[in-house]
Amino acid sequence: MNEAVPPPAPARQRSVGRVALVAEGPGPARLRDLAEAGPLRLRFPRRHGAAETEAVLVNTAGGVACGDRFGVAVDLGAGARLCFTSTAAEKVYRSDGPVSRIENRVRLAAGAHLAWLPQETILFDRARVRRRFEADLAPDAGLLIFEAVVFGRTARGEVLSEALFEDIWRVRRGGRLVYADTLRFEGPVGALLARPAIGGGAAACATLLDLSPGAESRLDAARGLLDGAGALGVEAGASAWNGHLAVRMLAPGIGPLRALAVRFLEGYRALPVPRVWQG
Repeated sequence: MNEAVPPPAPARQRSVGRVALVAEGPGPARLRDLAEAGPLRLRFPRRHGAAETEAVLVNTAGGVACGDRFGVAVDLGAGARLCFTSTAAEKVYRSDGPVSRIENRVRLAAGAHLAWLPQETILFDRARVRRRFEADLAPDAGLLIFEAVVFGRTARGEVLSEALFEDIWRVRRGGRLVYADTLRFEGPVGALLARPAIGGGAAACATLLDLSPGAESRLDAARGLLDGAGALGVEAGASAWNGHLAVRMLAPGIGPLRALAVRFLEGYRALPVPRVWQG
């Protein structure tokens, strides 16, 4: 007897959200142009005397559902300084087949600096999402990226029995590719993360990448800021090569990972984390 073929997923009207920001320098970025579409919005809380402007992304849809498409573009002029974050954790909901896509692109002119610090992404069981981050940097521009991912709603004990998560990072400096990284999980993600050689039972991970001038020379300082990670239940390590510095973190949940991330970011940047992180 032939097995019944499941019906195809129903066609739905999905969310398409876009934000495009153009800002000028030097100093704290000054807004020159802003375009918003769909459920994505940018807000700029006042921070008197701050060294950088803060831009907070708001997704009024409340998360990413099957087949949604979202994108952010940030273009910083010469010497502009901006911290980009999000108002809350981004939730990627269960999908019955369609893959959601998130595409973020940044361009930094001479002397510009961007701190890309969104709050964590939470994948629900059977989530399906492909995410891409591309950056084009001037030779002396600075970019610091922090991205955290939580595999399942750990407070509920949720394990990803089936999911797709693909995360692609590509960074070019002066037109030349200087960093490329791809993380891909597909299938029983919870079981994959349980393997000692993959996640060792972790349910949350994070990557910090600093491509600012002089980042490679800060390796010892970065490792010092990671001291005590084990006491929080987090495995963490730092490495540096080709002028940039990378930090990886693995944790059983977002609580200990966030605690270490806040401590590290505040020490490394000598600035407080965005106020929305403290809510």
